Amino acid sequence: MSRFNKRAAKAQPTSRVTSTGRILRTFQGGRGRERDARSELFLLAIANFVSQDTFYESGADRDDRFAKLVRELAVTDPEWTAGLLGWLRGEGNLRTASVVGAAEYVKARLDAGATGGPSNRQVVDSVLRRPDEPGELLAYWTATYGRNVPKPVKRGVADAVRRLYSGKSLLKYDTAAKGYRFGDILNLVHAAPDPDKAWQGELFQYALDRRHHPDTAVPPASNRTLVAHRELMALPVEERRAVVTSEGGAERLAAAGMTWEALAGWLQGPMDRAAWEAVIPSMGAMALVRNLRNFDQAGVSDEVAARVAARISDPAEVARSRQFPFRYLAAYQHAPSLRWAYPLEQALGHSLANVPALPGRTLVLVDRSGSMWGPLSGRSQLNRADAAAVFGTALALRAERADLVQFGTTSAEVPFRTGESVLKILERFGNLGGTDTTGAVRRHYRKHDRVLIVTDEQYAYSHYGDPTEQVPADVPVYTWNLAGYRAGHGPSGKANRHTFGGLSDAAFRMVPLLESARDADWPWAAA
Repeated sequence: MSRFNKRAAKAQPTSRVTSTGRILRTFQGGRGRERDARSELFLLAIANFVSQDTFYESGADRDDRFAKLVRELAVTDPEWTAGLLGWLRGEGNLRTASVVGAAEYVKARLDAGATGGPSNRQVVDSVLRRPDEPGELLAYWTATYGRNVPKPVKRGVADAVRRLYSGKSLLKYDTAAKGYRFGDILNLVHAAPDPDKAWQGELFQYALDRRHHPDTAVPPASNRTLVAHRELMALPVEERRAVVTSEGGAERLAAAGMTWEALAGWLQGPMDRAAWEAVIPSMGAMALVRNLRNFDQAGVSDEVAARVAARISDPAEVARSRQFPFRYLAAYQHAPSLRWAYPLEQALGHSLANVPALPGRTLVLVDRSGSMWGPLSGRSQLNRADAAAVFGTALALRAERADLVQFGTTSAEVPFRTGESVLKILERFGNLGGTDTTGAVRRHYRKHDRVLIVTDEQYAYSHYGDPTEQVPADVPVYTWNLAGYRAGHGPSGKANRHTFGGLSDAAFRMVPLLESARDADWPWAAA
């Protein structure tokens, strides 16, 4: 009889979201597990839309918890925290959390007199990826800590300004609606032009003139976009609509950096079919996705719609846009015309390209309880329940053999066929009330090779124990956390129990890594 060479004797890889062993209660009264500070911050950060309420926590409480964790780890573990913040804004594609985190990182280290590790200046620069973000960071800092902006913040912002400011970004983001205009930021951080960009000095001066002397500001002759834009703005209002209806009108709008947001104001009239068809060629892929309903309402032609469909479903465009899969689900749910259905289905599929094809038998459980039905953010029409269903369905479709289950107070299998549309399968999910995760695992686990649970982890008390205890210790259980609450529904980090999180598919890469007996590092360290 073998004593050691048993199934459970395989190497036991570790993952980074780790439990401390301390027992907490979930918001539903279940027996939860505390995570260490790094794990708690990671899950909170990738699920946190700043200032947005969730089912169990107010936006203010979540923001306080986020800021406290960043400040603590900025001092005790600056390398890790700086890596998290840069990854959040990069691959994680979360703007506000990374900007707020960078400000709190710098404040904590300045207050503690901390030295060593990544410089405060570098951390600030690393999270500023879009031209409006220097203003976002400065607005957060001054609203939170006053107008005395420390040198590391100024220098980090100045570095970003030299990378990001251009004629087109000036037209798009330097608007009267902003508290900090480009000129204000240049004055505040004393950003000198990049010596390798001869045109930048003239651009910076024009940004200052636009802010302080708008009536007499003249764009530099060397910048064709700004000159073309000034010529359009100088046209009498009664002559402007002729531009969008004339041959070459689309090219003229594009050359002048005219955005769809600005076009209606410039026309001082409705965005009708001609206006949309003139500006569509210069719109980005995600701007197109957000405006599908507007295109239909304006009566955009089938020929133009076909070009839009080709753009939004192009794999390279989807990859470049770095959008979460649920963006395409929201567009599908709210676009009135069926002509967008298949392109959005294709785009959603491309956005899930990293979902692994898991071998053997997989049990996928999707949380459809009441706490999952809040919106992802104040600006989103999509909720966590549908986001969970997207990921769970994609995993099931890609797996060799899978059972797809939705659960709440009760649970039920969700039927699907290989190759079937993700969006059609989503129509079979419902609202299932409470959160009996333990009961769902007990009912549906049938010697599967792995279990994956997509949830907010706030399960109800069960005398059988936590959900992960219902699965044999030698079978991996992967929890995909979509909310980032403090207490997890089971242990994590080792012994075949692993937690990932967020709203992109990036962490799914860790599943095959772990199953090949390799440890799973933090995503920015593993890249």
